Amino acid sequence: MTARAVTARNKHSSRRGAGARTGARALTRHTRGALFGVALALAGCGNAAQQSSGLSQEELMDPAVCGSCHQEHYREWSGSMHAYASEDPLFVALNQRAQDEAQVGPLCVNCHAPLAARTGATTDGTNLASLPARLKGVTCFFCHQVDQIEDSHNGSLHLANDNVMRGGFAGAIPNSAHASAYSPLHDRNQLESAGLCGSCHDVVNGHGIAIERSFAEWKSSAFAASNGNTCSQCHMDKSPSQVAIADVAGAPLRDEHSHEFPGVDLALHDFPEADAQRQAVQNLLDTTLQTALCVRGSGSSASIMVVADNVAAGHKWPSGAAQDRRAWFEVTAFSGNSEIFHSGNVPLGADPTSLADPDLWLVRDCMLDDDGNAVNGLWSATSVDSNLLPGQLTFDKSSPLFYQTHVMRLFPHDPLASLSAFPDRVTLSVHLLSFPLDFFDDLFATPERLGLTSDAVAAIRSQLTPLTLGQELVWTAAAAADTAHGGLRYVDQGTPVACVTTTGMNAAADKIAAPEHAAAACGN
Repeated sequence: MTARAVTARNKHSSRRGAGARTGARALTRHTRGALFGVALALAGCGNAAQQSSGLSQEELMDPAVCGSCHQEHYREWSGSMHAYASEDPLFVALNQRAQDEAQVGPLCVNCHAPLAARTGATTDGTNLASLPARLKGVTCFFCHQVDQIEDSHNGSLHLANDNVMRGGFAGAIPNSAHASAYSPLHDRNQLESAGLCGSCHDVVNGHGIAIERSFAEWKSSAFAASNGNTCSQCHMDKSPSQVAIADVAGAPLRDEHSHEFPGVDLALHDFPEADAQRQAVQNLLDTTLQTALCVRGSGSSASIMVVADNVAAGHKWPSGAAQDRRAWFEVTAFSGNSEIFHSGNVPLGADPTSLADPDLWLVRDCMLDDDGNAVNGLWSATSVDSNLLPGQLTFDKSSPLFYQTHVMRLFPHDPLASLSAFPDRVTLSVHLLSFPLDFFDDLFATPERLGLTSDAVAAIRSQLTPLTLGQELVWTAAAAADTAHGGLRYVDQGTPVACVTTTGMNAAADKIAAPEHAAAACGN
């Protein structure tokens, strides 16, 4: 395995961090209340010789029943976006708009409440509020009943419906709740397991346009090779020690895998494990990019260069619902006590697309209709104009593809422009907003139609705040000269370049220009 692959693996294996998980952490009130109602059903989670035959399918569909034996897994899942998938007000509003405008039927609910769709309890997801909890969200039963991947997108997964819970371990001991079986689709160390996640994390709309492409992006990356990482290896951290993963007499010690499933999104109202969820997402994002901050030239001809490398996402960045993501780079330069340049200064509560900032480096998918107009609803898109950061193409440093993910952007963006003076200090921060605020305001313009009050909508909107990846990177001439701590000086075609990094990036290596949107309607 190359050093690059080892680095990526090490970053992923250490992402959980303080506060994201605490093995024997006490259950929340929400979890304890849910478990109380099913305590008698499992009668202590004894083995099959001591207890009656397995639970009914309806009982196994209830995650709280699973939590009676798998308490830690249930606690983590209960605060995940999988548990939140059909309660998320953004999903509810988006699905309602999609049904109103395009009658998309089960397109969204196939993944956001798959058991409700498969049991016929819903046809379009507009009645989810009236359904029992066991049919909402992405549940234990749904994932662990998958025995076949039928297609690569739109939740095309086949359920066995045999009450055999599938997992990544062989040799499960008998128990009174359910039968167990090993499945490579649930084994994080098998590349084919990525298809189980990918079937819901790739979305194709009614026009045949691939709106979400995380799985396809992964398949084109170095992470899909034998020395890469699967979805679960990045999004389901492995515990540093083996534990009994079920409260069953004689349960063997196993590697425990977190069921927090951190990505980008966060719960937007009162929901269990909110602090742990935010910390897990922050830990994941903090290790995704390598960056370098450079000053090119000298005197009054200086400019700023930012280099970013998506080293650890395993797909493009940002990915998933990238049409709703807003990632941007904030760059500020000072000369003495004066600010001489600033790009990416987005006021809290504003959307970055609203800025009159010609230098803004904004990364997102931009969806277009047949007339070339930018649209927000994924059901309306007939094409996608994307400038996402590419995923890793190879871990082989001898390959010319190795540096094709070193993406470079100049500030000011006009190649003929320069700073008004040579800077004493330059700062770089990377921000990511999970959902566009301008589209939020449009979706919730009539909150009563969604069963919400104006105050409730304002409270939800206030929680849509950007996350900042890692620490602010600070350039000074002294820091660029400190080669022992990430400083680097070199000459590029006769132009002096001085750089700083805290992530080990070689800013002097080959680079490509940052991808740009082609359509004028997409702006930055």
